[in-house]
This record gives sequence, C-alpha cells and structure tokens, in this order.
Amino acid sequence: MPSYARPTTVTEAVALLAQAPYVLVAGATDLYPAAGLNGDLMDLLGIDGLTGTTKSAEGFRIGACTTWTTLAEADLPPAFAALQAAALQVGGRQVQNVGTIGGNLCNASPAADGVPPLLLMHTSVELASPRGSRRMMLAEFL
Repeated sequence: MPSYARPTTVTEAVALLAQAPYVLVAGATDLYPAAGLNGDLMDLLGIDGLTGTTKSAEGFRIGACTTWTTLAEADLPPAFAALQAAALQVGGRQVQNVGTIGGNLCNASPAADGVPPLLLMHTSVELASPRGSRRMMLAEFL
C-alpha cells in the first residue's frame, strides 16, 4: 500500500524526495485512483508559503499550491487580469476550488490555461532541489 507524506516545509519535501520517489499532489484534480499508482503520495498543501499571493519589493509571488478560485478572487493589479480571467475558465467550480496553478504548469496538459497569461507577463518560477533553489523563466521551464 502506498504511503502518504505531508511535509510542512520545502526543505522537508526535498529531503523526502531525495530518499524515495513520490507522486506530488496538491489539488490532485488529475490524479486517477484507478490508474494504479506506482509510488507514494506527497501532499504539498501543508507547506508554508506555497499558497496565496504576496507582494514584495521584487513584485508579486503566487504560491504553486494557490487554487484557481483564490487567484481569481485575489486583489491583484490590472496586469493580472488575463490570468484571473483564465482562472475562471479552468474546469468547473469544483476544479477551480482545488486545482492549483503549480499543477497546471507541471501537468504538461495542452489545456494549461494559466500558461499564456503567465508567459505574457514574463513570469519566472522558483525550483527547489537538494542542491538548493533557483529561478528560471517560465518559457525555459516549459
């Protein structure tokens, strides 16, 4: 039977991933229980800093586990209007309530609704590994 990990920090998640292969989940809208998972599950929703939007001196940060509903309803500047409109087009309301922007980017689905507006905004993504974290332009990541 697969095990289930729920780390609370990115550092803890990376350490667990270094020890064993996990299927990473947040909203899990594309996780098919009948697919016969070949691995353990790691729930990313409890990781501090991976949900919501924050403003800093560098600009805005959207956590990878931010749901489409949260994004659509966030108080963001007009430059985010296309992304917020896309958030309202992702699946139905149920999917918007649990589906995440990070999952949308990492799923490799041709229906990645968030990708076009994020590319237009020259968005970067932050990646973490046992070697540390780094930023990469979304276009390069894709």
